[in-house]
Amino acid sequence: MSDCIFCKIINKEINSKIVYEDEYVVAFPDINPQAPVHLLIVPKEHIESPLDISEDNKDLVGHVYLVAKKLASQYGIDKKGYRIVSNCGDDGGQTVHHIHFHLLGGRFMTWPPG
Repeated sequence: MSDCIFCKIINKEINSKIVYEDEYVVAFPDINPQAPVHLLIVPKEHIESPLDISEDNKDLVGHVYLVAKKLASQYGIDKKGYRIVSNCGDDGGQTVHHIHFHLLGGRFMTWPPG
């Protein structure tokens, strides 16, 4: 997608502090952090939203969770806990229409969110 900001970050057209990258995903800090640790884990495959997960890309979601586990350990939030969030659609708070997962930690997470 030529106008997708996350695709531009993945393709290195926009500079970002990438803290993790493999053949399937990239991870970088959120520009508007909501916790001391707030990273975005973004699949390299452009998938609009969780509604567009299919049989062809379902394993990617499991990979995202494995990456989140690695990053949580790396950032020292694995012992006390963290939150993984994926917003879906406008009412769900999705502002970039490229599926992504927020990894949040480093403070107590209240409930309910939003």
